Amino acid sequence: MCRRQGAAALTGSPVLIGAVTTLVTIVAVFLAYNANNGLPFVPTYNVKAELPNAANLVVGNDVRIGGERVGSVSEIKPVHHSNGIDTAVVSMKLEKRVDPLPRDSTVLVRPRSALGLKYVEITPGRAGSGYPAGSTIPLSQASPHPVEIDQVLNMFNKPTRLGQQLTIQGLGDALAGRGEDLNLAILEFRPLFTDLQPVAANLAAPRTQLRRFFPALARAAAITAPVGQTQADLFSNLDTTFTALAGVARPFIQQTIVKGPPTLDTVTAQLPLQRPFIENLTGFMRELRPGVAVLPKTAPVLADALTAGVKFLPESIPTNQKLESTFRTLQQFVNDPLVPKGLNQLNHTFTSLKPTLGFLTPVQTTCNYVTLFLRNVASLLSVGDSNGTWQRFIIIATPTGPNNEGGPSSAPANGPTEANHLHANPYPNTASPGQTQECEAGNESYAAGKTVIGNPAGNQGTHTDGQVKSK
Repeated sequence: MCRRQGAAALTGSPVLIGAVTTLVTIVAVFLAYNANNGLPFVPTYNVKAELPNAANLVVGNDVRIGGERVGSVSEIKPVHHSNGIDTAVVSMKLEKRVDPLPRDSTVLVRPRSALGLKYVEITPGRAGSGYPAGSTIPLSQASPHPVEIDQVLNMFNKPTRLGQQLTIQGLGDALAGRGEDLNLAILEFRPLFTDLQPVAANLAAPRTQLRRFFPALARAAAITAPVGQTQADLFSNLDTTFTALAGVARPFIQQTIVKGPPTLDTVTAQLPLQRPFIENLTGFMRELRPGVAVLPKTAPVLADALTAGVKFLPESIPTNQKLESTFRTLQQFVNDPLVPKGLNQLNHTFTSLKPTLGFLTPVQTTCNYVTLFLRNVASLLSVGDSNGTWQRFIIIATPTGPNNEGGPSSAPANGPTEANHLHANPYPNTASPGQTQECEAGNESYAAGKTVIGNPAGNQGTHTDGQVKSK
């Protein structure tokens, strides 16, 4: 009896019943509000996907596989890349039964209705490995956006609609009152269509490859699309140009056209006569090419020279006037009959001296003998004291032995002592014609215990520092 009374008291309490009803209603509203994001306390498989464009996608939109809803979009974030391109990263809450998605799965944003509602479609791949929870499907797995109905309708904006209205109005004005002309045009179309039949047959033949024409035309249009504005400006400029030419069409352009045939006849007759000039001009341009090649580097120097010339050349006029008498004197000198004879004698002198100079020039230019001699003489005469200058050498006695260098001998000294050997070099190399490119006579080292006659064996080089060496 007590239990029945307690139960009756609970069910008979309006406050308790109202509280339970309110709690159930709140739970139902909460579950309905969060239905798109998944039921609470239900495990989900969360992944992200990079998309080239979110395309009106909003949080809460469906994620479907094969048309079946498997989750929802929980977050959308824009991403700005360093190359200036903007993409989107979409976070998705998926059911655990699709875990894991294969690595080669693709993602596509598709329209759910014509009103603009979108959803994310996932096409699972066949790869053996899949994306773990929290992974991001890369942008390379996002399929390109298909053309949607709203994009098609957006083409017909206000300027386009106005242009279509004007086009239709222009066509109506063009056809108004021209019924007879249209009938005559249709009558004339009959022979056109008759001739058009073989043309169409040729175009339809496989050998014409007409099917390749339109893809090629599309590629050409794609190539010219970036310069479309430039081409439009070109036609605008051509319109301006022809408008300006219309004012001078008569008589100038008309006379130019009338005189064109006689001009062409004259050019045809005269061009063969110009061939030698053109050939010479071609050779001149060919020879001028090396100078033109260095012109970018020499142009600043030439510009400076011209700038200086503009300043100083006017001041050279008095000098040129004074040089007039000098050049006249030179002209009289050149016209003198004795001058050629003197030049011939001078040329003969130079020709006679050429072999001598050929031997003497390397003595100085290669071996520096004259400079060394003058240096040693200057050093010899510059050192001294109150008693006078010093001679920087002492008398060295010749070694004793047969055929020594102290007097006449019947053969070169060759011992028996180590010092009693001939080592003088009366004919040193000086890099003259026919000689080794080296410098001797003071540059070679004394070979103790060896008899040296003439030039020592080997090349002692052309170094001239420390030329004087003693035994």
